[in-house]
Amino acid sequence: MIAATTKPINPDPIRQLLERWREDPAGTYQSWFLWEERLKNFRSIRRGIAAVVAEIDNGAFGNVYKGSSLETVVGSIAEQRQIFKGADHAFLWKPKLRIPDIYENRDNQLAFGRFLHQCACCTTEAQVLVAIHSLDSRAIKGLGPAAANLLYFLHPTLVHPFNTAIVKGYNKLTGSKVKLGRWDEYLAMRRGILDINEQYRDLLSNDLGAIAGALFDIGTGRYSLPHRGSDASAIARWEADLKRIHEQADQMNKALVAARHGDQTHTEVQGWLRDLGLALGFKVWIASNDRNRHYTGSRLADGCLDALPNFLQHMSAADTIALIDVLWIGLENDRVAAAFEIEHTTSIYSGIVRMLDLALGLSGEFPCRLFLVAPDERIEEVREQLLRPAFSGIGNLNVRFLPYSELEKHREAMARFGQGLKAIEAVARRLT
Repeated sequence: MIAATTKPINPDPIRQLLERWREDPAGTYQSWFLWEERLKNFRSIRRGIAAVVAEIDNGAFGNVYKGSSLETVVGSIAEQRQIFKGADHAFLWKPKLRIPDIYENRDNQLAFGRFLHQCACCTTEAQVLVAIHSLDSRAIKGLGPAAANLLYFLHPTLVHPFNTAIVKGYNKLTGSKVKLGRWDEYLAMRRGILDINEQYRDLLSNDLGAIAGALFDIGTGRYSLPHRGSDASAIARWEADLKRIHEQADQMNKALVAARHGDQTHTEVQGWLRDLGLALGFKVWIASNDRNRHYTGSRLADGCLDALPNFLQHMSAADTIALIDVLWIGLENDRVAAAFEIEHTTSIYSGIVRMLDLALGLSGEFPCRLFLVAPDERIEEVREQLLRPAFSGIGNLNVRFLPYSELEKHREAMARFGQGLKAIEAVARRLT
């Protein structure tokens, strides 16, 4: 006799559900995830996010949601079939509650713009998480994980879509107790979603839109599951994920506080050099990526050049030169008199390279003074960098070290009584 084949008595219910979901013509897999227009929309939404960042950066975003570039891009997301219906609700300005507080609070608006820009430039999971934790640390009222719907179109393999139905579906499927509106809860759910996605990868996709769609259909009641609210092991796993996210957030917040302090100090020293250069009769250039930083109630670049002199713009290293922290440029002749690279805690190597690009591109007939500006205790670190073989010819350029303490102590007197570069050269230290 031939033994009869038997089917598994207790098949995996999640696998069974996902197989059913993939074949359902009205489910999100067939109706949205495989929708031809879905991938086409990624490019236009990314362009829309770039427009939001540019408008915020340029101060042209305004103080209302209606008619803004954000309304345009979120509206295009909300049109992505049923799964994103209502995605715009979280961004609607609710004046009585003052949420989300990114329309009338300029600092919060700039933080949101930096968050989007950082995420658009990210290439790794760690970088995306740092950007999220940085935004979360500001505790901007009403600006929660709904922003993940923007990030999904930047990093579909790292960030999953987010809404009430997806959260409900995840809780039903896993027995977790994820709550809406908090980034730590979102990140704990994300960790669990990545684990499920890995376990059932053959039925899902590295694009997290697939599993988010399945959770959406579960959360809206399209597919029923056994109630798992009393599943102690599932709740324990979720609580462990949440604890791990909190620990990661604490570590990142400490690093962010230190980095933010460094940014503030860096900007303050740029402001000192800006004011001193203007007082000594120079035109001043502020690094292109720092121009909109806040300093004493205004933009750091206020009163400075809007563009580099033409001859610098046409140099082969123009993009690198534009990133030098501060340039002092002659009032009459547009010659670069001095270049300053501020190295609070960052690598000194990159600052030296930028100044070398400038110095080697200039005519030897009109040499430029080069200054590395840093905390007093970094002088030996600077000397060690200058001894690197890559900088063997730098001795002829006479790079000098300008300690924070000397600049802070003497800058007001130099501005009042100084002339040209003599005063600042007097307090700077020779390195070679």
